[in-house]
Amino acid sequence: MTTDLNSLMMFAKVVEANSFSEAARRLNMPLSTVSRRIAELETHLGVRLLERSTRRLRLTDVGSELLEHAQRSAELGETVGDIVSNRRSKVSGLLRLSAPPSISDSFLVPLVNAFQTSHPNVRVEVFITDRYVDHIVEGVDLVFRFGALRDSTLVARRILTYRHQLVASPAYLDKHNPPRTPHELLDHRLLAFSYWKPKNSWTFVHSNGKDRETLTFLPYLSMNDYAGLAQAAVAGAGIGDLPPLVRPDLLRNGKLVEIMPKWRLRSFNLSLVRLGNRYLGRPVHLFNEFAARTAPKLFPTLPT
Repeated sequence: MTTDLNSLMMFAKVVEANSFSEAARRLNMPLSTVSRRIAELETHLGVRLLERSTRRLRLTDVGSELLEHAQRSAELGETVGDIVSNRRSKVSGLLRLSAPPSISDSFLVPLVNAFQTSHPNVRVEVFITDRYVDHIVEGVDLVFRFGALRDSTLVARRILTYRHQLVASPAYLDKHNPPRTPHELLDHRLLAFSYWKPKNSWTFVHSNGKDRETLTFLPYLSMNDYAGLAQAAVAGAGIGDLPPLVRPDLLRNGKLVEIMPKWRLRSFNLSLVRLGNRYLGRPVHLFNEFAARTAPKLFPTLPT
């Protein structure tokens, strides 16, 4: 009895996503197609692979045994696809990206370099800005963006999810008693990302999931660039919030330490945004898929 490798790959993706709809989104296929192909696979094998409910999926015993083989089929399919596409099409052209400040050195450059290593004939232009980018007017293919979309013509693909961390240098903490609660932060010099606002605020949620506190303050130093704020914190200027994508080496090397880890700042989504009604050229499609696969490998232990 032969089994369709594509159906096995879809089965592996559904289990990985723990959702038919999310798997369909990742595969860029209609939900109905994914559901039908899994049902046909189960009919073909004569067994139930997944127990479905309104909230979750559960593997049957047979499904668990089959999953490892399905995952190997998915990996093999991706490898074969990459080899064939590279050999057959020799992908070339121009890819235009836009991204917010502060993440170009630690996130964007490694990602683009890795992509161009696999596709050396693709040229890449990157536009760094913190303002809204009009895809059509400015000719940008893909935009890295934080937060939710407000434009229904755009499609977002979530790349990473993480929370900011409150940090300070060991030198600063040697001279000041480390705060234990958000309110105690008011006794410290605070560094904040800001666009010319006199006041700033941080909202904390305790790791117990119950306690919540919002702190409003006048920053000792405010700046609309996290890379600059990170350097100020290293120099002992005070306590600031820092995204883990910005200078992660500073925490790894002990030049900065996390403050009050049980009091957590809110999480952010970093998404790759494109026009929903525009044909994706080969470089754009490849980078979209590459970024979704590679970004989590660049930052495998993000705080959430």
